[in-house]
Amino acid sequence: MDFGEAIKLLKSGKKVARKGWNGKGMFIYLTTGTMVPAVSMKPETANHLFGDRLPECDETVCINSHIDMKAADGTIVIGWLASQTDMLAEDWIVAE
Repeated sequence: MDFGEAIKLLKSGKKVARKGWNGKGMFIYLTTGTMVPAVSMKPETANHLFGDRLPECDETVCINSHIDMKAADGTIVIGWLASQTDMLAEDWIVAE
């Protein structure tokens, strides 16, 4: 299938991959957005965003929906970006 169809499947909750990817077990998936209270964020992230205001901060941060990837080595790539080759490929498949 093409990239457009792969995106539609991601939006419906499926995992997709390319037959042409070399790494075993690689796939991408959609991570839906969420609202995170500042006090629940990782300390280094909250510090970058709020600095000295963090102790009294009652703000929330919107983390937008994004595409993540499970890489061949088992790690997760946050905010995977498609290359032009990926976008023009027609070897997309539903990942199990």
